[in-house]
Amino acid sequence: MSSLVIEIDPSSGFCFGVVKAIETVENELQDNGILYCLGDIVHNNMEMQRLQNKGMISISKNEIDNIKSNKIFIRAHGEPPQTYQQAKSRGLTIIDATCPVVLKLQSRIKSSWKYLKPINGQVLIYGKKGHAEVIGLAGQTNNEAFIIESMDEVSKIDLNKPTHLYAQTTKSVDEFKQIATYLNENISEGTEFKSFDTICRQVANRLPKITAFAQKHELIIFVGGEKSSNAQMLFKQCLKTNKQSYFVSNKEQLNSDWFKMLPKSIGICGATSTPPWLMQQIAEEIKEITKDK
Repeated sequence: MSSLVIEIDPSSGFCFGVVKAIETVENELQDNGILYCLGDIVHNNMEMQRLQNKGMISISKNEIDNIKSNKIFIRAHGEPPQTYQQAKSRGLTIIDATCPVVLKLQSRIKSSWKYLKPINGQVLIYGKKGHAEVIGLAGQTNNEAFIIESMDEVSKIDLNKPTHLYAQTTKSVDEFKQIATYLNENISEGTEFKSFDTICRQVANRLPKITAFAQKHELIIFVGGEKSSNAQMLFKQCLKTNKQSYFVSNKEQLNSDWFKMLPKSIGICGATSTPPWLMQQIAEEIKEITKDK
């Protein structure tokens, strides 16, 4: 009989902002059977499918005027002020599940922008261009914020303007520090510069935890959505730590060849957008694949 150990990483799975958003959606669907959500509530196709089967309908901003309901749901990533104005002009009730961490960040960015605008200053956001959260953050500045995705883009920053630097909540702490240090050392003498590390520690702390988890096991199955930047970042760390790491989005993607040389232990982990039920499903499928080995 095989003594194979299969462990699901207790630190993996939804962050509290996503948990809150999904609970809100499920309660609303239970009461009304249908709910329109702006964009993907979470960057995981399996969880999206589960919620769509319950009656959730994902729409774009262009479709707000056509919805057959009086309610609209705002996900954890948040939205710019224009979205709220558009929904209110349509007489829609807004169910707002913006993550509290993101909500606080939006407010801080708006305050900085109001302070800096009269003195020809700039708000910098270290984040992924086009990401839902970043669109919501930039919207607080009437889309005047300057967005940089990495340290490679610091040469584009005007070093002669008063500057406040913020970060998308899910970005790298180390790279944020590099950018902040560069600006602190290179901004024109006498010019105001302030940096605010606004990266969510619940997300950032996943990196050392997933490193330790990947070291513990012979083989790692990382479960995540292909569109999730958080999943790509965490999987990269798994692969760096343990070369026997494989990325799957569902149980159908498991390859029996990975388990031919049966390891003593298999670790299953995932992103902040990975539902716990999906990691459990993967564990059950691995048990089936390896039961006769």
